[in-house]
Amino acid sequence: MTNNRLLAFGIVGTVIAALCCFTPILVVLFAALGLSALIGVLDYVLLPTLLIFVAITVYALWKRQRTRSS
Repeated sequence: MTNNRLLAFGIVGTVIAALCCFTPILVVLFAALGLSALIGVLDYVLLPTLLIFVAITVYALWKRQRTRSS
């Protein structure tokens, strides 16, 4: 995966995970689908997902900076 694709993947994933963490998008969607019982599990899934995507973004930026300085 190239640096630009990795960076784009990280940024898009971070934005989607942040939207799902901090807005009630998934709560409304799960309620509409009748899956309200799964709402309690969202915190255990979304926060680690957000951290993983932020780490991917930071890694891509670090790798990009390292490539430019070489």
